[in-house]
Amino acid sequence: MIKLTRLDRSEFYINPDLIECIEETPDTVITLVNGNHFLVREKVRIIADRIIALKAKIIRRSSTSTQSHYLRRSHERDLKMYSGPNKTGDGGW
Repeated sequence: MIKLTRLDRSEFYINPDLIECIEETPDTVITLVNGNHFLVREKVRIIADRIIALKAKIIRRSSTSTQSHYLRRSHERDLKMYSGPNKTGDGGW
């Protein structure tokens, strides 16, 4: 969600995935996919920057240590499986 300001200076949050288009005429008008319109104080460039920052934050969080931790554990398990004979003599299987 990104934070925007209506013309009356009240703040609200909007899901950028629901934005269909943004126009400056000279007020900024946001049209959602369901047809709702919002007049906001922010310029198109500011809104676009906030959307880009939000998407970048989501991507960064999705590729953090959880994924690398999972991959590391998976790789360690594979190494143990294929490391050759173990003490039981069953070939490591």
